[in-house]
Amino acid sequence: MTSLLYLLVPLIAFFYASVGFGGATGYLAAMSFFGIPPQEMASTALVLNILVSSISFSSFYRAGHLRRDLLLPFLVTSVPAAFLGGYFKITDETYSIILYIVLTFVAVRLLFFSTRRDVETETNLNRQLPSTNYLLALIIGLLIGLLSGMVGIGGGIFLSPIIIFARWGTSKHASAVAAAFIALNSISGLLGRVAGGTLIITSFGLSLIPFGLLGALAGSYLGAVRINGLNLRRTLGAIMSFAVSNFWLTFWR
Repeated sequence: MTSLLYLLVPLIAFFYASVGFGGATGYLAAMSFFGIPPQEMASTALVLNILVSSISFSSFYRAGHLRRDLLLPFLVTSVPAAFLGGYFKITDETYSIILYIVLTFVAVRLLFFSTRRDVETETNLNRQLPSTNYLLALIIGLLIGLLSGMVGIGGGIFLSPIIIFARWGTSKHASAVAAAFIALNSISGLLGRVAGGTLIITSFGLSLIPFGLLGALAGSYLGAVRINGLNLRRTLGAIMSFAVSNFWLTFWR
C-alpha cells in the first residue's frame, strides 16, 4: 500500500510548490494513512520540504518576487527556534495530536479562507505597502519556528497568510518569502533532530525524493509565472480536510 505514496508525493509537491510551499503538511497527512512511525514521517517530510521549497524559491526568486527586507526579520528567531523544536523529544501520541491540530488549521485556512486577496496579481506590485512591524515579525518567527521544528514542517503555510493579511507584501512576495523560510527552517529542524537523536531516514523515505523533485519542478515554474493559485489552495484544503477528518473520527472513538 505504501507504493501509493510514489503517486501522492509528486502530486503534493506540485500543488504546494505552485504556491510557494514545501508540502510537509501534505506529506505528513499522506504518510499518516500508511502507519509510518511519527519520527520517520517528520524526518522524511523535512528532507522533502528542503528540496521542494528550494526549487520553489528558485523559481520565485528568478521571477523577481523576493523581498529580503521582508524575509530576514522572521528568520532571525525562526531558525534557532526550529532547531530547538527539532531537538525536543516528544511522545508519538503528543506528536500526532500536535500534528493534526496543525493540519486542521491548514485545511480550514486553505478551504474556507482562500480569497482573491491571497492571489493578488502583479498589478499590485507598485502599490504602497505598509512597513513590516519588526518586533511582531520576530515574535511570529519564534513561534512558527518552534512549532515547525517539533512537527517536521517549514512553517511557510502559516507565514504566507500573515504577510498577505497584514499587507506586508503581495501574494508573490509572500510565496517567495515562504519558500525561503521553509527551506531554512527545515534545514534547522533537521539539524535539531540530528542533535537530539530523533532523525530517522529510511531507504523508503529516500526513494520518495526523486518523485517529489519532479512534482516540485513543474509546480514551482507554473506557480511563479503562469497560474493563479486560488483554486489550487482550495483543492489542497479539500484533500487536507479528508485526512484530518479521518484522524479525528478515529481519535474520538
